[in-house]
Amino acid sequence: MISKIVASTAEAVAGIQDGSSVMIGGFGVAGQPVELIDALLESSSATDLTIISNNAGNGDTGIAALLASGRVRKVICSFPRQSDSHVFDELYRAGKLELELVPQGNLAERIRAAGAGIGGFFTPTGFGTTLAEGKETRVIDGRNYVLEAPIHADVALIKAVAGDRWGNLIYRKTARNFGPIMATAAKLSIVQVDRIVELGELDPEAVVTPGIFVKRLVQIESNAAVSEGAAQ
Repeated sequence: MISKIVASTAEAVAGIQDGSSVMIGGFGVAGQPVELIDALLESSSATDLTIISNNAGNGDTGIAALLASGRVRKVICSFPRQSDSHVFDELYRAGKLELELVPQGNLAERIRAAGAGIGGFFTPTGFGTTLAEGKETRVIDGRNYVLEAPIHADVALIKAVAGDRWGNLIYRKTARNFGPIMATAAKLSIVQVDRIVELGELDPEAVVTPGIFVKRLVQIESNAAVSEGAAQ
């Protein structure tokens, strides 16, 4: 099998097109692939992007920096605002950014459904609210449900703690969050890892994302150095 490893973050994000939908893993900063986001800002001119993530950025780095660049048209997320989400707040209030607000459980299941080939699912979450406007509803066993569609993406940017050259991945604790389901729901899954290990070094029972879902893998040297230093 051909190696999935690429030499740099710039090579990892090469070819992302204008108008692409981009899933970005992370729960706040936990598991957020900051170096890949930086590479998208520095090495790609792609614009008119739709970002799919749990939140809409913190402070002025990562997703917030991507929004501040003016190259994002729409955000699909669960938590767009918090104490330091001033970039999103300013853009949204100025009418420069579209928002599709999705309850967190629905967001996770819509992404998972895309990866599993499911055409849609009924959920009680959001029924009777503005989030359900225009969507099919149904009563099942006496309870009201709303039909939600899967969320597919052109690209997924993901962070894992380790991977091998075939793209098999393991994650670090809660940094795992949306990474595994996003890898299955995107046409092009790009992953940054702290370290790349030899084939067979990862316990097959511990592999969370099989390499079949990964197209490009890049090691972040700064993270690798920190990991090695902590281990010594």
